[in-house]
Amino acid sequence: MYQANLTEARKLLRQWLRQSLDDRGNRWVDEKMVFFETMQTPRPAKDVFLAFGMAPRVVGKQRLELQMSDRQDAQNLRPGLHIHGWTTDQTARILILLLLPHDDANTYAKTLNQLFTTADVGELTALYSALPLLPHPEALRPQAAEGVRTNMGVVFNALALDNPYPADYLYDPAGNQLVLKAVFVGSPLHRMVRIDERANATLARILRDFAHERWAAGRPVSPEIWRLVTPFVSDLVLPDVRHLFEKGTETEQETAALMAVRSGHPGLLSLSAEKRPDLVKKAQNGEIGWPAA
Repeated sequence: MYQANLTEARKLLRQWLRQSLDDRGNRWVDEKMVFFETMQTPRPAKDVFLAFGMAPRVVGKQRLELQMSDRQDAQNLRPGLHIHGWTTDQTARILILLLLPHDDANTYAKTLNQLFTTADVGELTALYSALPLLPHPEALRPQAAEGVRTNMGVVFNALALDNPYPADYLYDPAGNQLVLKAVFVGSPLHRMVRIDERANATLARILRDFAHERWAAGRPVSPEIWRLVTPFVSDLVLPDVRHLFEKGTETEQETAALMAVRSGHPGLLSLSAEKRPDLVKKAQNGEIGWPAA
């Protein structure tokens, strides 16, 4: 569906590293670029693994030093790609992946699969962050689906948040599982790329069931889940909205009013006007809305 420009991707990642590393780190990156770029045939897997594993010891783990233009460059390279949390070791590892020969899709996929299988937390974070930039993205769905199931929060977030790959390649039911996992572990839904496109009737029903279970147990529910319920509002949602108004926080009440206005459902609008007409007016005027990325 979408393939990033590999030449431009390598150029930008090298630029971000150059402005973030000391002389020693930059020399090492240059050496690895020559090493991998001059390959006529794929190097043994151990060469890839060695460079991949060694990166943090040479380039460190500090956040990239970025300008506003760098963030826009990332968006131009791959719409939906956010790099504000990327670190130097993560970026160096992604650059190594972009330098690997990929003409033979099977060989390339085999090397990546070996990396996924043996990777530690930091390496997995780099691998999942790299998905939207890698060649043969459609062949990487199995690894992405595995990331949905991980119990490592930082690894899951590398796949789920600020990453356009799931929006393009993880379809239902995997897409629904991704959202549910994010809700369950408390990841912010607004940082899931094109989150509104994930809305569907099945997911809306599951999210409502989840909210009911949490309420029954006296536990809080992220107001963000109602963003994905709103396009599928019916009379069945009226008790949920009443609960938000009568027992919810101010943010949850704002959410209830926003649901009413965005859905246009008569019953929700009537209830909202009765409970919090001030919030209805704010929602209508655009003073409150869903969180932005």
